[in-house]
This record gives sequence, structure tokens and C-alpha cells, in this order.
Amino acid sequence: MDSLEKQLFNYGYRYVAGIDEAGRGPIAGPLVVAAVVFKTNQKPFVYNDSKKLSEKERFNLYQEIVENALSYSIAVIDNEKIDTVGISEALKEGVYEVIRNLQLEPDFFILDHINVDLKSESISISKADEVSHTVAAASILAKVTRDQIMLKFSNEYPNFSFDKHKGYGTKQHYEEIKKYGITPIHRKSYRLF
Repeated sequence: MDSLEKQLFNYGYRYVAGIDEAGRGPIAGPLVVAAVVFKTNQKPFVYNDSKKLSEKERFNLYQEIVENALSYSIAVIDNEKIDTVGISEALKEGVYEVIRNLQLEPDFFILDHINVDLKSESISISKADEVSHTVAAASILAKVTRDQIMLKFSNEYPNFSFDKHKGYGTKQHYEEIKKYGITPIHRKSYRLF
């Protein structure tokens, strides 16, 4: 799992940031982007894509990531912004925001299939969270943050099972829209019916 970071450290890079997102595909709720930087000799402890872990495992790892990160940053882009600028632009803005909010300046970025122009050197690869423990950590921060937001929304909008489908376009979610209409957190630019 740590071969990508090891290679980069061998090339002389010191601060490698992993960046990932949660919520590109849902029809409701925000997009969450996260960045993580570990120290050079950090022993990897995140080995799985966040989607393959249980909620409890993700939460426990979230705490461990926050405690061990040299720096981390999380950006939440709401559905109104997504509707205004589109998901691709919203994602780019989220990436720029998490980079700005890091407490140090990374000299290399690993992104999980996100195409964005950065001043520092970077690589964007599909399923980066499977080859980079730093991206896997960012994936967990983004997913846990988004899940907690959707849990809050399930209390605000009790007719919607946001705690279960997390805003994704499931059969249950479309049935809820049909029955109750849309909420202020639905992405109006997405297919909702």
C-alpha cells in the first residue's frame, strides 16, 4: 500500500498530500473534499478504500488520521454551489480550498482521479486510495465528514432516509422525492425524478 509514497520520498519529496472526495454522485447533500499530509516515516495504517470499511472502522480510523497527520484539511461544498457552477468546478474549488487550508505546503500531491491544475507536482490516478495510504486517509476523512452531515440532515428532514442512502439516487430515495417533493439540500441540476 505504501509503495507510491515510498517512491516519492526516495525521489526527495518531503511533504506528500493525498486528496480525495466524497459525494460526487449523490442527488442531495454536499460534496466533501479532504487533504492529508503524514510525516515521511509514517507507518501506513489505512489499507482500504473508505467504502470497503464499516462505519465504526471508518470512525476509528478518522480519529487516528487526525491524531497522526502533520496537517489535514476538509472542505464542504453545498448543493447550491454545485448547482451554480457544476460538479466538476465545485470539485476543483474544493481541492483549492483544502490545499489553501493545510498548515504546510506540500511538494507533491496524489489525487484520486481528480483533474486540476496545481502549482506543485502532482499525479491523478484512478483508485489512488488503493495504492496510496495518504489518499486512503483523505478518503476516510471526506466520507466520515459527509456521512455525519447526512445524518444531521436525516433529523432535519425526517421524511427522507438520508442516514441510509446518504443522498444517493436509490430506489427508496426517488420514492421519497415522489411522495414528499424535494428538500433545500437536493441538487436541482441533477435528475431528481
